Amino acid sequence: MKKILLTAAVCAVSLVLHAQKGTNTTALLKQNAIVNIDARYNDYKDIALQIWNYAEVGYKEQKSSALLQQTLQANGFTVQAGVADIPTSFVASYGSGQPVIAILAEYDALPGLSQEAVPGKQPIKGVDAGHGCGHNLFGTASVAAGIEIKKLIESKKLSGTIRVYGCPAEEGGSGKVYMVRAGLFKDVDVAVHWHPSDVNAVTMTSALANTSAKFRFYGLSAHASMAPEKGRSALDGVEAMDHMVNMMREHVPQETRIHYVITQGGKAPNVVPDFAEVFYYVRHPKREWVVSVFDRLTKAAKGAAMGTDTRVEYEIIGGTHDLLINRTLAEAMQQNLQKVGGVNYSAAEIEFGKKIQSSFSYQSPAIERAATIAPLKPVIDAGGGSTDVGDVSYAVPTVGLEAATWIPGTAAHSWQAVACNGTDIGAKGMMVAAKTMALTAIDLFTDATLITKAKEEFKQSRGDYQYKALLGDRKPALNYRD
Repeated sequence: MKKILLTAAVCAVSLVLHAQKGTNTTALLKQNAIVNIDARYNDYKDIALQIWNYAEVGYKEQKSSALLQQTLQANGFTVQAGVADIPTSFVASYGSGQPVIAILAEYDALPGLSQEAVPGKQPIKGVDAGHGCGHNLFGTASVAAGIEIKKLIESKKLSGTIRVYGCPAEEGGSGKVYMVRAGLFKDVDVAVHWHPSDVNAVTMTSALANTSAKFRFYGLSAHASMAPEKGRSALDGVEAMDHMVNMMREHVPQETRIHYVITQGGKAPNVVPDFAEVFYYVRHPKREWVVSVFDRLTKAAKGAAMGTDTRVEYEIIGGTHDLLINRTLAEAMQQNLQKVGGVNYSAAEIEFGKKIQSSFSYQSPAIERAATIAPLKPVIDAGGGSTDVGDVSYAVPTVGLEAATWIPGTAAHSWQAVACNGTDIGAKGMMVAAKTMALTAIDLFTDATLITKAKEEFKQSRGDYQYKALLGDRKPALNYRD
């Protein structure tokens, strides 16, 4: 009996020592990853600034995508370009077997946000677009994290497959939706992503499901004064639709968001416009409400055309799901974010930041907040924006974070954000994201139980829902920014 008890005790001690050894090995891998990524700060900053200067909008990111692909190829990745019928998309892979960990990369800019990297509003002459959402940093950090994991697989310290997914046109073009629809995530175990922000926090807020479309009205041209009876105004069709939709706002769930912009409305007041176009977004926390409200939008368009004796057609441009939050993965990422820490600014960067904050029309948080890590929050179902990462989260367990690439208080899609994204302020936050994603990937490669638990939670969250893209079976809207 004593011999049996002694043997059991020895086995228990052996298991504890083995676990401690594994823990120590993982900790060493993480520490080395932080050092290695930091050592390439200038390289990654240069890549991010090149993409910032390119400022290419959705599906037009030829130079930005090529730069990231070249960087990955130079570091040993095999790159498949033009996936899912999108010329600027790619999947870069290294390694073999399971687990397969995906890191998402974005790199599209926003139209109308041209801005110099200065703390005052100053558009760049001859340039329209700007990186107001920081996707120049997004793509670069994801590549940096992928390269670090590739090195660990190459040196036999990790085993499995690392992939970097080059995802174009997140800003309204729904690039990832086509990639999910094409089955590019079928064998992925976990997807990791991040987003520029003014805080350091693991993402615990879902996104709004979204459908967008361009409604095009066709009428008859005529001289607006000499022969108005011969004309049928396409602009009247647009305005009639807009009026009906604005009345409809009173009769939709209060969480619904409907917004639009008239992209074409005619060229001269004395010519009855024979063509006009309006671009609509419909958002709601629940995808089924997006479908319902959008259906009413199409009825308003048809009614407007009937009432103005014009003709209307519409084209679905994008459609994204809400974001499934995976708390199992979020807790693991939170520990890694705390290990990495926040952003510390130099005196010159603090001065830059204070000038940025002086342009706000609202009270801003302390600049020192960028150095802190937000605690992990409960899951919030309704976010303020939409993202095509939502569709990825319905395909595989997904986890993400925000990193302080903007001075605290800065709004996304602003000239202030563009300015920060073109400086060391943005680059420092980018490195927080790169290191946190790399450390989280190390956990996923070294702890099989983490993936198992994440998949169990994912199955419970998704339930019996059968994924169907909200943009239907249309081909990628490659010219949606034209």
